[in-house]
This record gives sequence, structure tokens and C-alpha cells, in this order.
Amino acid sequence: MASGSSQCNKIKPVIVVHGGAGAVMQEYEDRYRAGVKKAALGGYDILKNGGDAVTAVEEAVVIMEDDPHFNAGYGSVLNEEGEVEMDAIIMSGKDLASGAVSAVRCIANPIKLARLVMEKTDHLLLTDRGASQFAKLQGIPEIPGETLITERSRERWKKNQKPGSNPVASQLGLGTVGAVAVDSEGNVACATSTGGLTNKMAGRVGDTPCIGSGGYADNNIGAVSTTGHGETIMKVVLARLILHYMERGMSLEEAADEGLKYMKTRVDGSGGVIVVNSAGEWTAKFSTKHMTWAAVKDDCLQCGIHQGDNEIVPLSEIL
Repeated sequence: MASGSSQCNKIKPVIVVHGGAGAVMQEYEDRYRAGVKKAALGGYDILKNGGDAVTAVEEAVVIMEDDPHFNAGYGSVLNEEGEVEMDAIIMSGKDLASGAVSAVRCIANPIKLARLVMEKTDHLLLTDRGASQFAKLQGIPEIPGETLITERSRERWKKNQKPGSNPVASQLGLGTVGAVAVDSEGNVACATSTGGLTNKMAGRVGDTPCIGSGGYADNNIGAVSTTGHGETIMKVVLARLILHYMERGMSLEEAADEGLKYMKTRVDGSGGVIVVNSAGEWTAKFSTKHMTWAAVKDDCLQCGIHQGDNEIVPLSEIL
């Protein structure tokens, strides 16, 4: 767990990202840390130059979609047919505008398509063939599906085809990616993207593109991005549940803990969340063994992966 709070009335931009909750093999830890740090810094660069929260979370997620170590975009896990199907959502807390896509193929950055759904249509969610047609209309290039597949994902797919395998248990380090942010105007936003569950049924859609489950943003409360087992997250509508607890007066940390606790006791689910509010307070919480996360505020980068882990580095030592 980590958290931070604003010490003055002026809103200072904040961004928090996660690279998925689960159990990360030690040999991959440095790469995950580097990936979330790069994403957080990329989003913060937009915020510190006066950019809006929606653009910042989109940029952070794009960076992780392009990183083969994360289960989103390039590096996504494969479904039972050995193909990549991806989900994504983005939401603006200013006006509750949201856009999402599900079961999309042959697109490098599903989060970009989700933003176009939000801004160019009257709908909130497009799926499969319809999403593909919309992408073509918007000039998003279609790429060969094979270019999204890493050797690591293919090997995992082969392993989980064996009798007695457990795809859920084998999601080691292959988690959803997400970001939440507040900009200098006090507007919050969230974005979440995933390749889903390895060896899932073709057409399976998890929590990520479902508003209130994979993410939610409301300036009056805050913004949340979730990660974990999609089916259990959906059952408790985790993102909106946490914001509900905040509405009832809980702090960000208390609300995140309570949401994860409820999911565990009610449906035996585990996962992680990142949360921010319009005052610039934030937290990163998880009930799994690991969750890779990074945050930037006050020209300071924080990062962690283990429970209680919090590496703090001034941006002056990075830039």
C-alpha cells in the first residue's frame, strides 16, 4: 500500500498507474517496475504541461499496451483459439463521459479506440465486429493479430491447453493495466486495458470494459482503475463500490481496503485498485501477493510491487 495527500488548496496534478495484480516472478520484477515508471512519467509529463486527465491516463495506458511485459495490447494473453482479444475503457470524471471496447482484435492500442467511442459516438461500448468497423471508419490501422503475440504468451497458452491446467492460477504477473489521474483543474479520469484471462473462451469479456467494474471516474468522488479476476470484480462492481464507500465518508485507503475485503469475503475474489480524488489524494491497494504500481506527484516518483514496498525517487534524479 502507498498513499499521498494534498497539503494546500491548489490542485497539484497526480497520476497513478498499475501493471496488474497477481504473483510476479522475481526474474520479471525489474522490467515491470521500469514499465510502470515509464507509464507514470509519460502521463505526468502531459499533466505538468497543463494537459487534461483523460489524455494523461490514455497516454500512460498506451505506453503499457506497447510494452510486451504487460497483458494489454502487445503482450496480451491468448484465448482458447490462440488469438488475442482485448478490452479497454476510459472515463472522464468531469461529465461522466465514457467509452469502451471489448473483444477487439488486430488493433495495437485498444485504449485509443475506447476514447474515440467516448468522443465520436453516442454509445459507451462497442464490441467485436462493430468495434472493428468503427476503428476502420476512424482511420485506426488494422495490424496482423500475430504481431501482438509474444513468445511468452504463446508458451503460456500451450501450457494451459494441457489437461488439468488452471488458467486462473497461471496468470502470474499477467495483469490488466490501468491509470487514474487528476489534472490542475481538479478533473479526474480513469483508463483500463487488458488482454483478459489466458486460454479464455473466445468472446469472453471480463470486468475491464464494464463501467463501474473495470473503472469509474466522477469529479464529485474520485477515480478508480481495477485489476484482478474479472468475473469476481464484476460481481461486486468493484470500482463503483469503492467510490460508494468514499461517498459514505471513508478515506481513499479505507474505501479501497473495504472494497477488496468485501470482494474476498463475498465472492472469494482478490485483486488490486488504484484510486485518486479531486483533491490530489491517491492510494494503491491490493489483496494479491503483488501489484506493480507507480505514482507521480509533487515532482516525486513512487513505485512498488510487494506489499509495503514503496520506492521514492525525486524526478530531479531521473530527468
